[in-house]
Amino acid sequence: MNSTKKIDFISKWIKNYVDNMKNPARTLIVGVSGGIDSALTSTLASLTGIKTIAISMPILINKNSTDLGSVHGKWLLNNFSNTHFLNIDLTESYKIFYSQLLNAEQTSELGFANSKARLRMMTLYQVASTQNGLVVGTGNKVEDFGVGFYTKYGDGGVDISPIADLMKSEVRQVAKELGVCEEILTAPPTDGLWGDDRTDEDQLGASYDELEWAMNFQGKPEDLFGRQKEIYYIYNKLNKQNKHKMCAIPVCNIRRKK
Repeated sequence: MNSTKKIDFISKWIKNYVDNMKNPARTLIVGVSGGIDSALTSTLASLTGIKTIAISMPILINKNSTDLGSVHGKWLLNNFSNTHFLNIDLTESYKIFYSQLLNAEQTSELGFANSKARLRMMTLYQVASTQNGLVVGTGNKVEDFGVGFYTKYGDGGVDISPIADLMKSEVRQVAKELGVCEEILTAPPTDGLWGDDRTDEDQLGASYDELEWAMNFQGKPEDLFGRQKEIYYIYNKLNKQNKHKMCAIPVCNIRRKK
């Protein structure tokens, strides 16, 4: 399926999902970070003709990421009459949260990074509740079903996931076809949760192209050497480590028949 057909398929899928809801939503809510995944998702949502609200939510974030989110928001406004753009700075809210937990000596750096994603999720759902909206996920297939590179109940807390069956390479192709800003297309992927310039590759130990290769690899690991072998083990380690994000919550079923 070429990029044009993927665009048509996904935008129609979103619209059909909304139209077939028992109580159809009136609005699509998308968090935009300045990254390619959220840029693509917000554009696909806008293409449905349904009212779409794209929301940038900076939290002590590096200036470049915030600017790219705003650049994309302005591009959406210029291209879609059904789309609105909001910039909601959550820095002060996060600072209060941070100070309270710091005083309680709960100082996990990873925990605080994930809390930023969860604060953004809460913001998206607050807006959704006032707009009869659906929160639209922005994760791609490698992130959501390969290495689980997202925050549980943060950016993983969504109502629908329209690009979760697209590999990262497909995300780039489709976003380019739609005319997404060149700066966003070429920017190094980053989750923007750490307050520094670390990229996704810095955190994962492999690029998305490498992880995509490992996700598609069908051969025997014992036949691999060098970097390919290293990537294979990085991918499988992350996949196992984050499997709890990709599976249903375990339920103690006391009524299960023996």
